Amino acid sequence: MTAFIIENMAPIMFVSLILFLILGYPVAFALSAVGLGFAFLSIELGLFGENFLRALPDRVYGTMSNETLLAIPFFTFMGLVLQRSGMAEDLIDTVGQLFGPVRGGLAYAVIFVGALLAATTGVVAASVISMSLIALPIMLRYGYDRYLATGVIMASGTLAQTIPPSIILIVLADQFGQSVGDVYKGALVPALLLVVLYAAYVFGLTMLKPDAAPPIPKEARRLNEADGTVGLKSLAAILIFIALAIFGFIRLLQALFPGLPEMDTVIYGAALGTIAGYAVALANRNLKLGLLSRMAEAVVIVLVPPLALIFLVLGTIFLGVATPTEGGAMGAAGALIMAIGRRRLSFGMLSEAIDATARLSTFVMFILIGSRVFALTFYGVNGHEWVEHLLLSLPGGAIGFLIIVNLIVFLLGFFLDFFEIAFILVPLLAPAAQALGIDLVWFAVMLAVNLQTSYLTPPFGFALFFMRSATPAKAYTDTVTRRRIEGIRTIDLYRATLAFIILQLVMIGFLVAFPQLVTHYKGPEVQYEDSEIEIPGLGDDLDLPELDFN
Repeated sequence: MTAFIIENMAPIMFVSLILFLILGYPVAFALSAVGLGFAFLSIELGLFGENFLRALPDRVYGTMSNETLLAIPFFTFMGLVLQRSGMAEDLIDTVGQLFGPVRGGLAYAVIFVGALLAATTGVVAASVISMSLIALPIMLRYGYDRYLATGVIMASGTLAQTIPPSIILIVLADQFGQSVGDVYKGALVPALLLVVLYAAYVFGLTMLKPDAAPPIPKEARRLNEADGTVGLKSLAAILIFIALAIFGFIRLLQALFPGLPEMDTVIYGAALGTIAGYAVALANRNLKLGLLSRMAEAVVIVLVPPLALIFLVLGTIFLGVATPTEGGAMGAAGALIMAIGRRRLSFGMLSEAIDATARLSTFVMFILIGSRVFALTFYGVNGHEWVEHLLLSLPGGAIGFLIIVNLIVFLLGFFLDFFEIAFILVPLLAPAAQALGIDLVWFAVMLAVNLQTSYLTPPFGFALFFMRSATPAKAYTDTVTRRRIEGIRTIDLYRATLAFIILQLVMIGFLVAFPQLVTHYKGPEVQYEDSEIEIPGLGDDLDLPELDFN
């Protein structure tokens, strides 16, 4: 029996951890308990000596001193401040009015706002709950299919998992030992493509079932002009003005700073031109100039601040001006400035945001420390070799590995939180992926999209819980139409997620088939012909002295 335990210590240890998690023990303590328990057992069985555990303090200290992980509290704080400052409500209301006249317009608005909230708040709970409380009653009021309405809200809220500055991307970058900036760049195209897939699904559904997503009636379009028009000409005019302002500022910067890199010039010019448009909209509102329609004025005033914040955070990271941690710090400062500008920053709100940030950050750090304890013992019993051999022996090479791993991660997402999967499973997958020659940034982005499904899969999908907490379970009478609206059951939420889970799985298939969707972050590879390589000073007529070795 002892010989069997020694020979199979790694799989026994892994199964024991799964058993602890199934029994409901906290993840951080389960990891530490299994790691230390099997460490003492391994010492008794002679698998390694007591001195082996001296590496544990260094591992824990290395985790605590990791500057990359400092970005997590910054981005969390930024998201919580923005969520409590009412930005989500303003975005949903204004964008809903803009797209409302179109069939499926409210669903498009939810997707668009979900993407914007993901790029600014990065918090799934804030996005899902905000859109559930604001957009869902309006969608049900005007006859939207309940499965489409709830499904699109939950799926759009989970975009915070893949659109930078996603916290899970930071965690995956750290676990794979990759640059957070590279992971952000690699995730951008797949995240935007996922937004397009959601919108394409809504469009297809409205073509097949027009009654599933009707336009909102004219009497509900409160941003229309007095004559009932939307004011699109005015909106087009301000957009043209912003485009001309951007072009003008770019040319001005080129003239004033000829040595400034072209990309920097374009981005700074875009920022200045957008601010100019925002200033015009504010002047129109405050001075009653009458230059813009109500729709154009509202769209510019509501959209520019979050877009500016996205530039402040992601633009500086992509340009290499700031590290992710520095970008997170600037984002947190920008969120406070936006809250002050909206006159919604209070001591109570600030205290709640700090408290929630501290709780989440502590939760992440405890899991990470627990995973370090578990990993040390697991490596001590050669568990990494067992996992690597197991994964490398899968049929199909790299593609077979990707398919099997994605299937495992998808199934684990039904029962485990994405943090748990990232901290427990990912460190075991990285060596095998490297051995197969898989780009780790590509692999990280693929897993991030996969982990996004864990928010939607029952029974433990967090988006389902957030949606359940914000939706009426019993029938109610709408306050505007006085129409009776049936409540939404939990089984309705499960059914609503099916189409969007399939879309996310399709996105994973795209990533497996087209790695360049992610690997574009490397830039174009430069190819050289032999004839193009010249070394100055060396030529065919070079006279070398003869060497005599006799």
